[in-house]
Amino acid sequence: MFFDGSNLDAFAKGFILSVFGLFWIILLVRIVGLRSFSKMTNFDFVMTVAMGSLLAGASQSQQWTGFLQTLTAMASLFAVQYFVSRLRRWSPRLDALVQNTPVLLMKDGVILHDALRVTRVAEEDLIAKLREANALNLSSVRAVVLETTGSISVLHGDHVDEALFKGVGPARPGK
Repeated sequence: MFFDGSNLDAFAKGFILSVFGLFWIILLVRIVGLRSFSKMTNFDFVMTVAMGSLLAGASQSQQWTGFLQTLTAMASLFAVQYFVSRLRRWSPRLDALVQNTPVLLMKDGVILHDALRVTRVAEEDLIAKLREANALNLSSVRAVVLETTGSISVLHGDHVDEALFKGVGPARPGK
């Protein structure tokens, strides 16, 4: 690509293509917006992982056509994510199809063991998240929610506004 099959060529390709690929991603984020890597939905999480994989592939391209194909794939994923996020706001049905529902794992100091079983969250993992959130005793925990991205939110204190439970559903098998 740059030099005639030497080790210098491999070094130059890796460096130049990686830098160019990274700047391409930054440009796409500037065009599409910061939400691109927000990980607010499972779709966003997949997008983030795919971009990392595509960037690695771009840096290892042997031909210009392969490199351009990778850059096109990156732009296509950004476009799909953009349009899906727009359509989700317009269509509750599509939103339900693409998005998982957050699940309540604990409520008012009581661990919901059925929810743990259905979501395949170990009680030990739940306890670890409580410690990370500085929960000092179970009775002070108002709620623990398994979010759509797989992260766990711990709400503790004297009172929790019911608005924070909007969209949180019960654990259902297969979800």
